[in-house]
Amino acid sequence: MNTPWTLPPVKVGLIGAGPWARAMHARMLAAGPETELAAVWARRPEAAHETAAPYGVPVAASFDELLDRCEAVAFAVPPAVQAELAVQAAKAGRHLLLEKPLGPDVPSARRVADAVAEAGVVSQLVLTKRYHPVTREFLRKAAELEVTGARSCYLHGAFLGGDFATAWRLEHGALLDLGPHLLDLLDTAVGPIAAVHATGDPRRWIELTCEHENGSVSQASLSGTVNLPGARTRIELFGPERELVYDTAELDHEECWPILRNEFAHAVRAGRSTPIDAARGLRIQELLALASPAS
Repeated sequence: MNTPWTLPPVKVGLIGAGPWARAMHARMLAAGPETELAAVWARRPEAAHETAAPYGVPVAASFDELLDRCEAVAFAVPPAVQAELAVQAAKAGRHLLLEKPLGPDVPSARRVADAVAEAGVVSQLVLTKRYHPVTREFLRKAAELEVTGARSCYLHGAFLGGDFATAWRLEHGALLDLGPHLLDLLDTAVGPIAAVHATGDPRRWIELTCEHENGSVSQASLSGTVNLPGARTRIELFGPERELVYDTAELDHEECWPILRNEFAHAVRAGRSTPIDAARGLRIQELLALASPAS
């Protein structure tokens, strides 16, 4: 449940003006009352204007100007761009709302996490599913179970065409785009992951087998190139007690955004990050590195 907001809104600058920036970030931040969309900056000024115009907010002429207009920065850019600019923003004392993965690789993700820690700023990851009440109830129940093994999948057809078939997604595939969601949930619900074995092609279908520190084994199927009526995310936990199933088929992800916005704003005003922070992003990046077929 969201905590009622009685404080001044957090002024957030948005970096990026692609499909995800328009569909989620700008809309969520402008909705308030916890946040105020202060400005938009992107490498393509025309795209920045298209993103900012519906909300009547200014377009910053440069990254530095964006920082001058805000107290927190939201990122909707490819991981390599995010990792570079997030370090600069943290050093400038700006709080960070970060996308996953944190960076293109572990060293870049570690630089972000280190910069956040050194600057003492708040950081939070946009791991969408983590903000849905059903996900949180699943994780609460999972913590009470002894899990022997788990099966999971995250499948959709967004890479087949349309606005969300972006160059970055088509190049890197499902592991870096969808993998953070499932690895985060399995690492939390089943127990810390110690090893990951991957087979397949991230651009088509990749299969992960995870060995957990508690001896459990889990599997994850990832693909963004399968034709389905809608995105499918499902986790099945098995053990000596009972089966526990998490399925997003009937979930409305619009429920996530007010919770995400509220918790980020409260974290900024309290000066204390939630557990879904840059350090968690680094942990997920390390799991992605273990899962890389090239590793």
